Amino acid sequence: MTKTRHERLAIGAMYTGLGLTVVATVAPYVDRATTHLLADHIQAGYPAYTQTRVDSAVTTYLVLLSVIGALGVIAWLWTIRAVKAGKRWARPAATVMFVVGTSVGLIGLLTKDTSGDTGLPSALGWAGMAPFPVALLAVTLLWRRPRPA
Repeated sequence: MTKTRHERLAIGAMYTGLGLTVVATVAPYVDRATTHLLADHIQAGYPAYTQTRVDSAVTTYLVLLSVIGALGVIAWLWTIRAVKAGKRWARPAATVMFVVGTSVGLIGLLTKDTSGDTGLPSALGWAGMAPFPVALLAVTLLWRRPRPA
């Protein structure tokens, strides 16, 4: 089946979003091995926590963010496959995935924990929002009508 220019561009944007989702999923592991932003953020919010408790909280966040990232990767791959196959439900499904993904990203970025600060340091929260612009582009392209010849 021949794809419209908008569909081809949307698929390219979706592959970019997939890549950004993988980067956002790996970012907390890179942080744990290098800068320790998450551990420092938890320690600052809960100064009474021992190092063992901070490490446990970091591990819990890593598991949670890994599951969210894996679900995001699955959603991207499923949506890309649906668009490539020309499924009638691909556009609404992509839109739903966009809304869900954006909501999850905003929750990670903005939700405050019991310390009164956000649960994630802003750098990791914004990393979770990295796929948003290309996801918006992909959904916009999918809903655009081809120009009449």
